[in-house]
Amino acid sequence: MTTVIHHNPDCGTSRNVLAVIRATGTEPVVVEYLKTGWTRPQLQALFAAADITPRDALRTSKSPAEELGLLAPDVSDDVLLDAMLQHPVLVNRPIVCTPKGVALCRPSEAVLPLLEKPLTGPVYKEDGTLILAP
Repeated sequence: MTTVIHHNPDCGTSRNVLAVIRATGTEPVVVEYLKTGWTRPQLQALFAAADITPRDALRTSKSPAEELGLLAPDVSDDVLLDAMLQHPVLVNRPIVCTPKGVALCRPSEAVLPLLEKPLTGPVYKEDGTLILAP
């Protein structure tokens, strides 16, 4: 299994996680899900593997979640999944898959347990904060 990152290049956290993965010498498969979209089975499999619910993965800021009425606690997982299929931006990011597991990597440091190789050098977030040094 290769490393896969479901990535939004406009997101600082997603860019930071991609930099961490690359700092191990691994070149992941980068899926720009805003361009490719999602399928229901794909989302269900990712969420199950990451042990999260659609509500856990719902992006609530800088997304249409509120205007679509998705923030109410009684909105079902099926409704959330339908909305995520129509509006891929509703899925929080990045989601990383490696042989060690699957996780929604927010904050950026959440990717560290998934790394298969050690870092080749220190990695800093775009704001200059050290994520980890080898």
